[in-house]
Amino acid sequence: MDNVMENSAERIHPLEGRVFGSNGVLLQPFDFFERVSLRAEEAAIDGIGKALDLPLPRNPRTSATRELSDLGNLSVLWIGPDEWLVVAPDGTDIEGKINSVKSGLYSAVSVNHRNTSITVSGLNATLALNAGCPQDLSQEAFPVGCCARTIIGKAEVILWRIGEDTFHVECWRSFSDYVWKYLADSARSV
Repeated sequence: MDNVMENSAERIHPLEGRVFGSNGVLLQPFDFFERVSLRAEEAAIDGIGKALDLPLPRNPRTSATRELSDLGNLSVLWIGPDEWLVVAPDGTDIEGKINSVKSGLYSAVSVNHRNTSITVSGLNATLALNAGCPQDLSQEAFPVGCCARTIIGKAEVILWRIGEDTFHVECWRSFSDYVWKYLADSARSV
């Protein structure tokens, strides 16, 4: 059986090959990484923090990040009173680490194939985002590390400021083309 072909699925970014730059705004698809939607009751929070070696943020609109040597960063974003989005580079098995916790009730579900993300950066990134997002994105109101579930146009997103002029926009794959085009149109208008 020399001609046996291996079957394997290849994950393709829904925005693969796209890059947009105009008027001080750069849009880029964000690399693949693991995402876990986490819901947890109080009794499980400390154990999950220990399993991740990163305490879960407990205040609205906050995030916590730690470096994973040369792999990149593990980050936990506060989304609601008992809800977080955990993100890390591919291959870090954050879902497995969370599911090793045996105390308290929680739900940790991989959303790797449901979500995708876009990086919005540049001097006018805030203006492009604010064309379709009702959040006050000034540095005072939305500093680096701040995150929120919000909308861009008519699509629900998680917006996370990762630098002074850099944002991470997390959205469902099915809305990614709409969000991309909305942001590109906004950038052309700033």
